[in-house]
Amino acid sequence: MTPDDLQTLIENATADYALGDTDRALAQLARATAAAPDSFEAWHALAEVNFSLRHLDAALAAADRAHALQPADLFINTTLSRIWMERGDKARAEHYGAQAKIQSWKEQLKSPPTPGTPGLA
Repeated sequence: MTPDDLQTLIENATADYALGDTDRALAQLARATAAAPDSFEAWHALAEVNFSLRHLDAALAAADRAHALQPADLFINTTLSRIWMERGDKARAEHYGAQAKIQSWKEQLKSPPTPGTPGLA
């Protein structure tokens, strides 16, 4: 599967999910993760769809795979925080929430606001 084919498959799965065809979305994402097990985007999408369907075990498994691929990603840390909060583990939720906040700060430091931006002194 080419990178473009993979991206199209993930986008189609996301669209199917948005249109309410969750079975098709999950099947496409399963195909994507099988074809490209190193695809952060495929695992993250699978985690998000499963989380929204309250398939928490599947969401956590997919999120853990995505996190292993890109542990510093702001969004996967946010996803893991949400999953752990829903599972009732506040300590783990706070851990991943803090990691997401740190990544957010790092991103802000990479692109500081320009002088004259409202809110700057």
